[in-house]
Parts: sequence; structure tokens; C-alpha cells
Amino acid sequence: MHTRWRKYDELRGVLVEAEEPLTAREILSSLEEHDEFESAHHVATILGRAAEEGEVEVLDGSPYRYRLNV
Repeated sequence: MHTRWRKYDELRGVLVEAEEPLTAREILSSLEEHDEFESAHHVATILGRAAEEGEVEVLDGSPYRYRLNV
């Protein structure tokens, strides 16, 4: 599986379980092992790419919050 999508699947798993939109830092903190993610910025970059494809919604604010686009 392509590394980018494997990483997205991990992030998607966190968003599926979330009761509300989360920040990239909250998502990173929710991952049991986040060795594959260098920083909250890395999480945000992956989710931003998924948003371009319509899979994730990015909510404006400071910081941005993310939720699945269902």
C-alpha cells in the first residue's frame, strides 16, 4: 500500500472515533504510536491533501480542525 494512504488511514481511524472535529495536534496525541508522523504539521499536510480529494473537511479557525466529510 502506498505510504501516504497508509498514513491517511491511521488518521482517518482517529477521525472516525472522534465525537467532534479535532486539531492536527489532538489527532497526533490520539495515535498510540506516532513514530510515522513527524509533527502536527505533517498530520495537517496529509489531511489537507485528503481534503483536496473531498474526503476530509477542514474547518476554518486557529488552529484548523478536521472531520470526515460524510
